[in-house]
Amino acid sequence: MRLVESADVPEIPQRPEAAHDRAVATRRRPVADLAALIRPSHAAKAILLVPVALIGPAPPSLAEVAGVFWATVAFMVASAAVYIGNDLADRHRDRLHPVKCARPIAAGRVGVLTAGACCAVLLAVLAAIVARSPAASWPVLVYLVLNVAYSRGLKHVPLVDVGVVAAGFVLRVLQGYEVTGDRVPAWLLITVFAMSLLLLIGKRRQELLEGGAAHRPALRGYSMELTNWLLQIASVLALVSGLMYLRDEGPFGPEHGQTAMMLSTPFALFALFRYLQLQLVHKQGGDPVRVLLGDRVMVANSVLWAAALGVTLVLVHL
Repeated sequence: MRLVESADVPEIPQRPEAAHDRAVATRRRPVADLAALIRPSHAAKAILLVPVALIGPAPPSLAEVAGVFWATVAFMVASAAVYIGNDLADRHRDRLHPVKCARPIAAGRVGVLTAGACCAVLLAVLAAIVARSPAASWPVLVYLVLNVAYSRGLKHVPLVDVGVVAAGFVLRVLQGYEVTGDRVPAWLLITVFAMSLLLLIGKRRQELLEGGAAHRPALRGYSMELTNWLLQIASVLALVSGLMYLRDEGPFGPEHGQTAMMLSTPFALFALFRYLQLQLVHKQGGDPVRVLLGDRVMVANSVLWAAALGVTLVLVHL
């Protein structure tokens, strides 16, 4: 989440204790608070990434669609359990944060036992889904192990922290391909990893602007200058690898891959330019999901880009 800036009214700093007191004093909304625990808006990460495996030169079979559907649900459930576990582990530190103190567990609107029970139920549901195809579910299981390691200490190691989280996005893509059995495009994995790093570094930069390293110890290993350089490196890698994927490994085939790459270049560049504008000019990099799905300019560019590639894909297979 981001802080709203105003040019007319100066921002008055408030004590974290006061913010926490207000959060606790708010009226309890059990259903809304339990829903907030699992952060439903973040389900877009699985919905957008796991089904990428269905995009290919040939239409997917019903079995592949069903398998990818359950793989997407599995990652949504696993992510929800991870969010609850992290909020439980960080509840004391979150109470000192001016924004995170409003989270249900940190604010006291959801008890520790209730949150733990919800996490256990989600893990039981995940186990039932994984039992349908244990051999093909290794990415989601690795994701859980990786997040336990992240919560236990890796999140405090600068640079490693963003790398671990970015790996979670790559695992989502791998899960889809594991279900379909298709070859995993290497350029696609590099693109997803680089894009994830770009968004995560932007989030770290915004956290430095808002509160420094007091809430997140790993921020002591970052600076504004370092994050600016890292944003540039991740942007270049994401752009180049994404275009190479479209040219060499995308669903357009070797004959039309270059056309897809050339057609995508202006849209990809504009998307990166817009993100950097939101990050560096408007200071809106705190919530990557909100940046990507809540900015109308970014959404419009993505829709036009998807439409252009969709039409090209249809024409290729006529």
